[in-house]
Amino acid sequence: MHSDWGDWLPRAIAAAEPDTVACWYLGCNGFAIKGSDGTVLWIDPYVGLGDPPRTIRMIPVPFDPEDVDRADAVLATHEHTDHVHGASQAPILANTGAEFIAPDDSLAVAREEEAWTEAYDVTEEQFLEVTEGDELRIGEFTVHVVETYDPDSTHPVGYVIEHADGTLFHAGDSKPAPSFAALGDRFDIDVGILAFGSVGNVADKETGEPVRTKWYSDENEIVEAASDLQLDRLVPTHWDMWKGLTADPTALHAHVGSFEHPRTLEIVEIGDRVDL
Repeated sequence: MHSDWGDWLPRAIAAAEPDTVACWYLGCNGFAIKGSDGTVLWIDPYVGLGDPPRTIRMIPVPFDPEDVDRADAVLATHEHTDHVHGASQAPILANTGAEFIAPDDSLAVAREEEAWTEAYDVTEEQFLEVTEGDELRIGEFTVHVVETYDPDSTHPVGYVIEHADGTLFHAGDSKPAPSFAALGDRFDIDVGILAFGSVGNVADKETGEPVRTKWYSDENEIVEAASDLQLDRLVPTHWDMWKGLTADPTALHAHVGSFEHPRTLEIVEIGDRVDL
């Protein structure tokens, strides 16, 4: 996969020695997360171009997965192609021996639709199925698999990732969920990663005709979710990705102003680093 940026981002991640936890935004809804002891998690990394003219990538391809040589696990939140994608993720597994951690329908894409074990140097032993309520220890991180609400997905999950220096939550493409208030009470979440976007016309898969489409939370929904989760810092994502569904995250400043949570709105662009 050709990268617009060469190999500087994988090299920066590999070379980093964070004092706490560092998170690099990969665009779309992807993150690389590295702890102070060197554990590296990749969540929903996607370097595909979409499926033009239906979905058209609007941001650079920030890295070539063949250049990634540091990963302890690759996690997927749900089965959509910009979250489970062999060309984006299987080379990372092949290079590092990391596990691919995902719910059942996401693993079905890897196993059946894309046949990663046949197309790439990936083994069945690298697949680990998880579901809501599971708890994993990956290096210095404790990962809790939690319930989310994404009506466009068949089985979405989120990941609450605890570290000695703080806690972050990756909600995938979830909209406000009935489970979020309880998560906010249970966990002290420092950084919450929530998808945000606009409503736009997307070509229908069958007819090609434009269909009014809303895949991500709007301004009010993302703040509702952040408030329920009692986030200290809200990082909106996905607003940069698809033509017709992009949004302006600076508009969220007006929406968060009257709420106790999130305490801080943190807007990042592709390639940016956020530290706990």
